[in-house]
Amino acid sequence: MPAPPAFAFVDLETTGTCAAADRITEIGIVRVEGEPGNAAARVSEWSTLVDPEVPIPPAIQALTGITDAMVASAPSFSRIAQDVLAMLSGCVFVAHNARFDYGFLKHAFARLGHAFSARVLCTVRLSRRLFPDAEGHGLDALIARHALDGTHRHRALGDARAIHAFVAMLHREQPRDRVDAAMRRILRIPSLPPQLPPDAIEALPEAPGVYLFYGDNPLPLYIGKSVNLRERVAAHFSQDWRSETDLRLSQEIRRIDHECTAGELGALLRESVLIKSRLPAHNRALRRKAEGGIAEWVDGAPRFVAAAGIEPHRLSGAFGPFASRASMRAALRELAVEHRLCALRLGLERRAAGPCFARQLRRCDGVCVGAESPEAHDARAAIALSRLAIARWPLDGAALVRERSSDGERVDVHLIRDWCWLGTARDEGELAALAQAPQRPEFDPDVTRLLLRRYRDGALPLVPFGIDQPATT
Repeated sequence: MPAPPAFAFVDLETTGTCAAADRITEIGIVRVEGEPGNAAARVSEWSTLVDPEVPIPPAIQALTGITDAMVASAPSFSRIAQDVLAMLSGCVFVAHNARFDYGFLKHAFARLGHAFSARVLCTVRLSRRLFPDAEGHGLDALIARHALDGTHRHRALGDARAIHAFVAMLHREQPRDRVDAAMRRILRIPSLPPQLPPDAIEALPEAPGVYLFYGDNPLPLYIGKSVNLRERVAAHFSQDWRSETDLRLSQEIRRIDHECTAGELGALLRESVLIKSRLPAHNRALRRKAEGGIAEWVDGAPRFVAAAGIEPHRLSGAFGPFASRASMRAALRELAVEHRLCALRLGLERRAAGPCFARQLRRCDGVCVGAESPEAHDARAAIALSRLAIARWPLDGAALVRERSSDGERVDVHLIRDWCWLGTARDEGELAALAQAPQRPEFDPDVTRLLLRRYRDGALPLVPFGIDQPATT
């Protein structure tokens, strides 16, 4: 591999392990311009304590030796940010378990309103690739195995020097083309958590489907979907640590499973069902099926009906679906403002008498004070609510939606009725079994919302399918 302009060997000490919530207490950087281990390379070092502006937990003080008193007079990160950028400029960012250090720096710069990015080389991954049979790839293991200088272990500059010494040793003692090939490979693949096998990403297909992350117990940590499983899973383990969920997953994950589908619709449907049946710890949004529902027009006002009490045939003519009662009320308030509707009449306010709040601001046409008739208000409300109306199911019975994979090798057939998903078949036998099973659609707000959206966009080609049973069962 042609030598890059420079390497920056980086180590941070921090107040904890959460890049979004914890703070940096010390930074150590060894900048090497040229090939590490080459006598002609220019080496410069820089380090400083950093005031985290929060207390350092006692356990962290015991581990690093960095106390609150030591950082009390140290500069904050905002004061040294430009110095850090200057040391890292034009460099390959090298760290041991690089996601940790890189993630903390990205968050630190983001708090200042600056974006930071670099090519990242993780020495955990480098050690695993070059010494696959070695026992342990932590920094202590590397120091012991390769007789590296471990002076000032758990201090930033001391650890950065150890990382530099490891890479310099590789260039001196390993075949050049082997080291270059390993570096090239790591620089273009995600930095997986150390507890996952090195081929965890490569084992995934570049195809649509769902993926499941597992920790130490049988229930999944997280379930997701994508039109490209390998690419999407890799994104969780990019060095950016763009979300707190990805950070926690990287610490807890132990294995990855997946299921392929023919296309995006199948992946979306399967994800929704798996999340609600398996209840993964980190999929909070889609787990709340019981909170969802629809709105029905009762006595001149929309009334929320929870998902558990809805027969699918009631969807036609109703409004929604909504993720919760609160989301229904938010949608109604938005319409009330836009169309000068009365919050009292819509059930959004409660008071014994007098004008609604909007009327007091002259933003309601006044049904609450007799300035508008209830019939006129309700007619306007019906027009406003039409944008939230659930389309009538266009067929007398069930429908098929065929989905073919991009290579033509796989066809999934989704059976749907009353905007509810009955199941998916891969072949005629599975379809026959679906048709013969008791057909009682179950309303799922997320699935219904998905199907309606695709139907409105013209992306849900419904083919009538004869099930000898009325659509209202």
